[in-house]
Amino acid sequence: MCGMNANLTCPAIHSVSLPITAFIGGGNMSSALIGGLLTSGAELANLRVVEPFAEQRARLQQRFPGAQILEAPNAALRNAQAVVWAVKPQQFAQAAADCRAHLGDALHVSIMAGVRCRAIERQTGAQRMVRTMPNTPALIGQGITGLFASAQASEADRALADALLAPAGRRVWVQREDLLDAVTAVSGSGPAYAFYLAEAMTRAGEELGLSGAQARELALATLAGAAALAQGSSEPLATLRANVTSKGGTTAAALGVFDAADMQTTIIRALHAADQRAKELGDALEAG
Repeated sequence: MCGMNANLTCPAIHSVSLPITAFIGGGNMSSALIGGLLTSGAELANLRVVEPFAEQRARLQQRFPGAQILEAPNAALRNAQAVVWAVKPQQFAQAAADCRAHLGDALHVSIMAGVRCRAIERQTGAQRMVRTMPNTPALIGQGITGLFASAQASEADRALADALLAPAGRRVWVQREDLLDAVTAVSGSGPAYAFYLAEAMTRAGEELGLSGAQARELALATLAGAAALAQGSSEPLATLRANVTSKGGTTAAALGVFDAADMQTTIIRALHAADQRAKELGDALEAG
């Protein structure tokens, strides 16, 4: 499937040689990326993590012995060639103020939702930036991430950012920063839509007499299998749907209910609402 789309990069399967990299924030996403990078051959000695919370710092030290886990930014960050911003968006301004004096001429990679490149430039002075939007399946290496590079970022910078996000899953590069709002609407928020559908399928299965465990297993396996089938096929999604739908059959009866409720239009409206809210949140963070 990856070979069918030049804008889609599949998970790395070869070892990587990463330069010294600093993660600002050591939460779940940072931990997932670091773990994946180490599996791919990155060296612990090249990793720095700034994590102010003692409990999380202890977890990181236990999981990644040999990495430099810092309570606060210091001179150990100055030789970092990449800085990954992984704090909550509302914490970024303070984190940037604390780190700015210790950062050299590094590539800045953001996995923060809504914090735009000009805000990162204003707070850190960075010119070379890659802003990304991963989703929660990245925590198990099955996510997909949208990426946007600033005009000053080189091809080498893009390759480095791609390698840093490879443990999260597939990557899709977009040509305009505002398209990350669309990425947010489709895939950033997308897992919640899948869970919503799975909830409904599970509830219906229970109403029809299945146990809760049976209904959940059937719903989740069906969604996962359908996604895998579609990813491995070059057929349009509408064709794959039609292939399951016999005239007058059970699938046609179910889809008839969806069509009567104008479900596709409702879903499209929902994603437009998510896109608009992403823009509003970005505006608010930039104004702040």
